[in-house]
Amino acid sequence: MAQLPEGDPAPADGALTRESVADAHERSLSLYVHIPFCAVRCGYCDFNTYTATELGHGASQDTYALAAAREVDFSAEVLRRAGAVPRELSTVFFGGGTPTLLPAGDLVMILERARSLYGVAPDAEVTTEANPDSVTPESLAELRAGGFTRVSFGMQSAVPHVLSTLDRTHSPERVPQAVQWARDAGLDVSVDLIYGTPGESIADWQASMDAALALEPDHVSAYSLIVEPGTKLAAQMRRGEVPMVDEDDHAEKYELADAVLADAGFSWYEVSNWARSEQHQARHNVAYWRNQDWWGIGPGAHSHIGGIRWWNVKHPSAYQQRIDAGVSPALAREVPSADARHLENIMLSIRLASGLPVSMLSLSERGRLPGFVARGLGHIVDGAGNEKPTPEDGDRFILTLKGRLLADGLVLELIEN
Repeated sequence: MAQLPEGDPAPADGALTRESVADAHERSLSLYVHIPFCAVRCGYCDFNTYTATELGHGASQDTYALAAAREVDFSAEVLRRAGAVPRELSTVFFGGGTPTLLPAGDLVMILERARSLYGVAPDAEVTTEANPDSVTPESLAELRAGGFTRVSFGMQSAVPHVLSTLDRTHSPERVPQAVQWARDAGLDVSVDLIYGTPGESIADWQASMDAALALEPDHVSAYSLIVEPGTKLAAQMRRGEVPMVDEDDHAEKYELADAVLADAGFSWYEVSNWARSEQHQARHNVAYWRNQDWWGIGPGAHSHIGGIRWWNVKHPSAYQQRIDAGVSPALAREVPSADARHLENIMLSIRLASGLPVSMLSLSERGRLPGFVARGLGHIVDGAGNEKPTPEDGDRFILTLKGRLLADGLVLELIEN
């Protein structure tokens, strides 16, 4: 599994400084709830998730919702003690893992606890991730009645052999059924796709794109397969049982996805995300990309309040022990340096269709933008969206399709000394 970053020990009472919340009214507040359970561990996954056989003693799916709700209580008290201005939650996101392995009533209970302590904005986006085989018409209707507005289905592919390589448990035929149930319940629908799986052809990826669009979703995420060390898929590649990742294949499939989605009326708003309209963008993720405030609930969850970042202990049993003891489940925290914050702000902003603000950059960094434009990696635009030749004339730098394919490397090039 991926390692948590190092940091200073987190205080047992979770205390935040008054300085960190002094300007909190200028930022939105979101809640992330991590549900760390999966029926089966997928071969590519290194997320902080656990199957029933991996949980061990001291943790249980049956009692997890109560523990998470108690951390919601704890979070509200920490913010109150710090003197934070009360803020309604603008977004709530249940991720995992597979949140819908828990009863819908458990998820609704956690949301209700947050609503009672924070309030949830009338137009808030409230999302849960779900596997197509982890929902029923009744569970989705219960979620909608409890205040959820959106469900994000882990479709990944419509091709059986690709799903098999990824160790996904659902059949392609289940996805349209689950989406229809969500629609009938009144929920917005997003589907997640993965491209670049070993053995996946261009025709396979086209078939998955066609199947996803046939569902008429509001939002599509398409992520390239990243094979993390320590995963089953990494071991299979190391042994030569499946082909290695091909970056050219990834690029071709990304270009195909962008063209197919654009033809279907979707617009990219972040490198890996497309929406039918601005109102269907994943607002919770946008809050991350724009460095707003969020509190992460659950084992391994990360939080960010006023420039202070912390992360919880990873294992559900260690998390449960801390919750039972009435102390913060946070393992460590940090306050990133000015240079680290600058790099992060660039990395996040440049991925958005709204673009990287020129004002964010140093003079030397601004000086590199015309070269990027000349190489076809982006455009410099003014406030009205008109292209400009130099950063002195423009407000933002927006990636082209070619630039999106090279975004990470472009950031490193931009900030080099």
